[in-house]
Amino acid sequence: MDSPAKRSRAVVTQLKESQIFQDYQTAFRETTGLPLNLRPIEAFDLPHHHDPKENKFCALMAKSNHTCAACLQLQAKLEQEAGMEPKTLKCFAGLCDSAVPVRVGEDLVAFLQTGQILTHKPTRKQFSTVTRSILKFGTDVDLKKLEEAWFQSRVVDRKQYDSILRLLTIFAQHLSALSGQVSARTAHRESPSITRARDYIESHHGEEMSLDEVAKAVNMSAFYFCKMFKKATGMTFTDYLARVRVEKVKNLLLNPHKRISEAAFEAGFQSLSQFNRVFRKIAGEAPTTYRERVVGGAVGAA
Repeated sequence: MDSPAKRSRAVVTQLKESQIFQDYQTAFRETTGLPLNLRPIEAFDLPHHHDPKENKFCALMAKSNHTCAACLQLQAKLEQEAGMEPKTLKCFAGLCDSAVPVRVGEDLVAFLQTGQILTHKPTRKQFSTVTRSILKFGTDVDLKKLEEAWFQSRVVDRKQYDSILRLLTIFAQHLSALSGQVSARTAHRESPSITRARDYIESHHGEEMSLDEVAKAVNMSAFYFCKMFKKATGMTFTDYLARVRVEKVKNLLLNPHKRISEAAFEAGFQSLSQFNRVFRKIAGEAPTTYRERVVGGAVGAA
């Protein structure tokens, strides 16, 4: 059985090739001027090295083994602390780096990372402290170039930066749904018929749907389809459909003006009691709690 780290690398590779990630990454970089990368767990590398928006100071520091090691230690700590929720840490130079977890159910599969910013306008006094740290590292670098690069660092106030991380948290929810599909397909190397069944469910989840209907759509008997679908996905048809609908509701609830009841019916749930029971079972929390945690409010919650 593949290790979690190996599975994470496989999922991240496929997510990076997806159009939704590439479009979002480009738009994020152009809008914020910040780097953005999707990083597998246990990567132990510099997430923004060679990113077109990489901080010039960080790029210079990456050329030194000592300062590179300090940055890698920060990345390891950031990964450890960002397993359940977004986390921001500062490096020795006062630059912030942030990680937003991408999870599928209880499993952590990747991190969205950005940062290399200052939250306050840089001062000469602060750089003197940075210089002392660099000298302690014994780093052979051009301090004049480092100083120029450090003062060119992007300054983002805390409120604005929190909003940027909120956007990444919302995007992580979209990647979570996509990575769930990728993980299942990677693990089971499913047949074309099962792939077509998944696509059919994804396209029609908002309608009433039965196992017989999906089996017929992919030209399989209900008995054989039931057996093959469970083998490929590890879930019954009913459980799989419920998870697809819950993920749809999660995405709909990112709109603070969408009522929870509207989202439930739009995703295909036939009653609110069924929806609340299923959502809590799959998401591990009530839909109102989920919205408050992710969106930061419960506008139109009823």
